[in-house]
Amino acid sequence: MTTEMQKIAITEEKPLLPGQTDPEKEHSIKTPHGVLHVTLYGTTNTGRPVILTVHDVGLDSKSCFSPLFEFDEMQEIVKNFTRVHIDAPGQEEGASAYPMGYQYPSMDQIAEMIPAVLTYFDFRSVIGMGVGAGAYILSRFTMANPTSVDGLVLINFEPKAKGWMEWTIKMVTSLTTFITEQILNHLFSQEEMSANGDLVKSHRQRISKAPNFINTELFWKSYNRCPVMLVVGDKSPHEEAAVKCNSKLNPTTTSFVKMADAGGLPQLTQPSKLTEAFKYFVQGMGYMPTSIMTRLARSRTTSRSSTGSLEGERWRSRTLSQTSQGEQMPPSPANDMNVSC
Repeated sequence: MTTEMQKIAITEEKPLLPGQTDPEKEHSIKTPHGVLHVTLYGTTNTGRPVILTVHDVGLDSKSCFSPLFEFDEMQEIVKNFTRVHIDAPGQEEGASAYPMGYQYPSMDQIAEMIPAVLTYFDFRSVIGMGVGAGAYILSRFTMANPTSVDGLVLINFEPKAKGWMEWTIKMVTSLTTFITEQILNHLFSQEEMSANGDLVKSHRQRISKAPNFINTELFWKSYNRCPVMLVVGDKSPHEEAAVKCNSKLNPTTTSFVKMADAGGLPQLTQPSKLTEAFKYFVQGMGYMPTSIMTRLARSRTTSRSSTGSLEGERWRSRTLSQTSQGEQMPPSPANDMNVSC
């Protein structure tokens, strides 16, 4: 019996930024809860969703995301999508310290500031990427504005983090050293903290010596209806919370990526693995269909056998595939992506 194969021609859209990457453009945007510092890369005239990022506590948009988006393998995405990096209030490089008694906005209020950014640039929808507190902020934004979000990438997402952080701060004083160490323990695993490597040392110095440290402290004190990719390192302090969160999400629209040899900052320590996972996620939404996927494809093949050994728990994940016109395609088989290569 012979089977005829039909040839399907897929035409890739032209890059948004042909030839070179547009220079960054910084904006100060007024919102209902104060001014946000926002950095734009690319054009505002785009028919695609823009990549919108929100950083974690103790970081700013540059220290949290620049290494990832400057990574060689990420350039295929960079040239095809406009990016908007949001700094939480007072967290941008060179920000002035807030006066004594300043009421820092809550995590929910920061989420309520994001629609003003979309209105300012006249963007219709976003693919959100958040780390830690930024992941929480984007999840709250998505719940309130589901039609504005085409997809979410949540790294070290912990739904209960907000309450834990607020409770912790009520129990202790606001000494600089204590706050610095608390933030570092939030960002890194115990193994990474014990090793006290260059990455930990550099962030300890940057946080404790920052002239706007009071703003970082205020941010620290404050702390599904679209495709979601949960990302966590196998040595991350947020691993257990991410696994529990994954178990409660819709398996037809959720992908779970657990990265081997990655701690609390996988976007900095494992940019290649995260780039590959992000490309796969974007392809599942109907973009960049001709992008070559190799590393993650191999890891997905081996993940079926590896997931069964994790305390007998069946982790769930699927990626909702869509055509470029938004038509839903049958979801791929449920798999976790344990990226080890």
